[in-house]
Amino acid sequence: MLQKIFYIFVKIAVLFLLGLNVRRKELLPAKGPAIIVANHNSHLDTMVLMALMPLSNLKDIKPVAAADYFFSSPLKAWLSEHVLGIIPVERGRKEKNVDPLEGCYEVLRQGKVLILFPEGSRGEPEQMTDLKKGVSFLAERFPEAPVVPVFTHGLGKALPKGSFLLVPFFCDIFVGEPITWNEDRTHFMTGLKERFNALSTEKTFASWE
Repeated sequence: MLQKIFYIFVKIAVLFLLGLNVRRKELLPAKGPAIIVANHNSHLDTMVLMALMPLSNLKDIKPVAAADYFFSSPLKAWLSEHVLGIIPVERGRKEKNVDPLEGCYEVLRQGKVLILFPEGSRGEPEQMTDLKKGVSFLAERFPEAPVVPVFTHGLGKALPKGSFLLVPFFCDIFVGEPITWNEDRTHFMTGLKERFNALSTEKTFASWE
């Protein structure tokens, strides 16, 4: 219930403060197992993607985020789990026989939808960094789960890294055709990168200032 109330307010904020142009929203998965992957410039990324989903589906949409940031204090951990619905992943975990993606596997086993950011952390606005291979392990384990790429533009301007003040700004969301596991990690990651590149060039944007 708390999560639904929170995202009702997010939807209202997105509607009135951000001008969202969403292309091919119908490609977003209505049910899982499925994986939504997006570029990452702002804390708005997760909230906007969640706000695009029907409220009735929220309990089955699980964003993935770094445990060292979102679960760094009891209050953050409670909000992250009970309000945002985050699945924590521990970055740089070294223990043997411990897979940091196990929480993600369990979500997909339950037939839910993951939202994750394969760059790993927020980068500079409109500059994608190299994609981490974690998504390819998820795709390999669940080859029936479509991987839906989403490219966002403008969210890094509306709420830049390090800022807590939302700036009204027009933002674009481009949803791409899903890709599936092709039994080769390198080819899968290359295909995903090419899909992001194609989405990022669908529209000519003014230079970032």
